Amino acid sequence: MTTRTADLLVLGSGIAGQTAATAAAEAGLDVILAEKTADLGGSTVMSGGWFAFSDTEEQREEGEEDSTELFLKDMQEVGEFRNDPALLHAYLDRQDAAYHWLKEHGVQFREIEISSGQSAKRSHNTAITEVMAGLHEQFDTAGGTTLREHRAVRLITDASGRVTGATLASSDGEIDVIARQGVVIATGGFTRGNELMEIFAPEQLAAIPFGGKGNTGDGLRMAWKLGADMADMSFVSGTYGSHPETGHVHELLTAYYMGAIIVNRAGERFTDESQSYKTLGRAVLDEEDGLGVQIFDADVRAKSHPGIPLKDMEAIESLGHLHHADTLEELAEIVGIDGNQLVQTVARYNRAVADGTADELGRESLCNGIGELRTITKAPFYAYPAKSLMTTTYCGVKVTPDAEVVDVEGEVIPGLYAIGEVVGGFHGAAYMTGTSLGKGAIFGLHVACQAAERSGTSDAGAAA
Repeated sequence: MTTRTADLLVLGSGIAGQTAATAAAEAGLDVILAEKTADLGGSTVMSGGWFAFSDTEEQREEGEEDSTELFLKDMQEVGEFRNDPALLHAYLDRQDAAYHWLKEHGVQFREIEISSGQSAKRSHNTAITEVMAGLHEQFDTAGGTTLREHRAVRLITDASGRVTGATLASSDGEIDVIARQGVVIATGGFTRGNELMEIFAPEQLAAIPFGGKGNTGDGLRMAWKLGADMADMSFVSGTYGSHPETGHVHELLTAYYMGAIIVNRAGERFTDESQSYKTLGRAVLDEEDGLGVQIFDADVRAKSHPGIPLKDMEAIESLGHLHHADTLEELAEIVGIDGNQLVQTVARYNRAVADGTADELGRESLCNGIGELRTITKAPFYAYPAKSLMTTTYCGVKVTPDAEVVDVEGEVIPGLYAIGEVVGGFHGAAYMTGTSLGKGAIFGLHVACQAAERSGTSDAGAAA
């Protein structure tokens, strides 16, 4: 068997792994980035490209008031206070460094928006495929080594239990990579791993599978074998808002945060539409066919923003997935829901909004306490049939704020680090838009800085 050595071995090339690899290589470390599939980017390049940061230049330019205190409050509330406070504080304390590091590496935040779990506009949108291509190019320029189609199959430990490397399998056989500064697991979740899904979230098998093709839980299994503890495994949920025929391109519409309601095949609402789309993703699974139809009018349709994920109705309409009609009865017939009940549902909703009376399902805002509800009255009317999309699992191994993996007794497993979606304990019960890519970049940069400091490279400060 062939053996290679490096300062740092990073497993997985999504935003977490790529940030860690690029920053470490730029700091002077010898870095090997191993990717299971032929394509780089994992689930990241299939995402909407949103990063969550507070008190940014973009927010200040738009007069948006936000703060770390409000950010923390929102993350804790959307996570139902199940999140690890130490990880949340680490995110907030380091977000400014990661935000500026990304901008220094050519990332442009082209729009800010309010979305799931937020009470201020703190989702910063990027052209994510360009972001990832740029970061990998800079990794190459810094002298990093990329091994595509190399799957990590086991972790290597020494006599003391320290992780010293990993065995990678490819079509040419297996190689051992020994990493002086440790192994970083950034292998993503298990949206494509039916075995793990059956263990931790069997009901979610009804959601549409999505995410990176390599996301079968390899990193989680390897850490688990060494006794790694886990967190948030009971909160796995798909994201509501994708058409039943969604393909490999990220298709997700959140018209409900702009004024739409969601009804089932019976034409009835079944949940408060202002909740996190992860919470909605769980709720819709209880409905017939796991389907929830977003219903809205011409005023909401006019809020479409071409090219911006979650809001691009033109793109969805071009796929034939967004339907419209001059009356609600006609619309119901097109999408196969009860027309009489839909008319009654919309009428009740409109009366409650117009009169300012309590909504029958407790809805008080457009999104997480922000935005005034609006009636659905202006023709033409629109319908978007949607299901829960299993984009990410947002659970996994427990880590310290320094991304060190800990075992079931709370002890650090030396030499083993985990960042990105494979980590549990950060999100808690649900998810705020932008915090997945955000934590990937933030903790990826931190791991690189720590590795550079341990190695004593003269460019240790370059990672930050």
